[in-house]
Amino acid sequence: MKKLISVMLCAMLILSMAACGKENAPVEANTSVEAVVSASEVIEETSEEVSVEKQEEAVEEVVEDNTVVYPVTVTDQAGREVVIEKEPETLVSGYYISSSLLIALELDDKMVGIEAKAGKRPIYKLAAKELIDLPSVGSAKEFDLEGCAALNADLVILPLKLKEAAATLDELGMTTVLVNPESDELLIEMIDIIATATNKVGRAEELKSFINEQKDMLNDKLSGADKKNVYLAGNSSVLSTAGNKMYQCGMIELAGGANTAAEIEDKYWVDVDYEQILAWNPDYIIIAAEAEYTVEDVLADEALAACNAVVNGDVYKIPSDAEAWDSPVPSGILGSVWMAGVLHPDVISSEESNGIIEEFYEKFYEFSYNEK
Repeated sequence: MKKLISVMLCAMLILSMAACGKENAPVEANTSVEAVVSASEVIEETSEEVSVEKQEEAVEEVVEDNTVVYPVTVTDQAGREVVIEKEPETLVSGYYISSSLLIALELDDKMVGIEAKAGKRPIYKLAAKELIDLPSVGSAKEFDLEGCAALNADLVILPLKLKEAAATLDELGMTTVLVNPESDELLIEMIDIIATATNKVGRAEELKSFINEQKDMLNDKLSGADKKNVYLAGNSSVLSTAGNKMYQCGMIELAGGANTAAEIEDKYWVDVDYEQILAWNPDYIIIAAEAEYTVEDVLADEALAACNAVVNGDVYKIPSDAEAWDSPVPSGILGSVWMAGVLHPDVISSEESNGIIEEFYEKFYEFSYNEK
């Protein structure tokens, strides 16, 4: 009843503003990631003089308690406007990052399909074992369109690479959202989109708040610290690294480091040679979480024997016990927290970083990271 009254008040407010101007003229309802609520039932028609800000204020009253009012319209990360008629009861995620987010948003019990090779991801075994046995919809390279359609889920979440598959599912009457969390900003945007689509805005605010608190903490504590030169070695080889447009570069900077490969303008992993690494002469070599080689391999590499990081034994591998923190997953902030403890142990102790990691997984994934 209260919600109905709020809707009526919103409508009355907007109509009264419109009456003060010219003849009433239809205005397209405003949508945004922060409050992507379809106001078509609230705002029948308004004046062109009614500002977007006034419309947003009126609409936000409807979702003041973080409860989404359906139907809701979201703009996904392919730029498509997607109308979700009612709160989804069944979900399919064809991307490990969105699958991890669904767990953090307490939606894993609604999932009926998941990306390929789910059994190889530790986070599912630790936080939601039931996901491992769900039907697979394949991967971006080999997507099972027919199998996904057969699940007839209320909402299907797919990576941007599967744009054509999403279009086909739309034609079949299924609702799809495309995501592309390839940066810290796009990760937050994805969280907002999925939370709005699934009526989990409140939980998403808690997750974003935790992430922002850790960013503020790192920026505050490391503001006066000397930046350490870091070479990030990729998954495939120590001779593969990340330039300044990749997610990993921001992770290094937030941890109080300077990416030695920041001069590289590329959105993908780039191959370099030993001479280049020696010329950069990094203080630390950090190995990607899912690398197929070890710290010992790098320390024993004679071609890197003169590198400062090898000389001083400052070669580390990003933990992957739960997830790869050097990818834009919801837990990605922990990569910077962990790395800050490695680069600046005098500022952020291992006890402090471990405590933050433990708090995150207990709060959003309901397991003890340190025990597991």
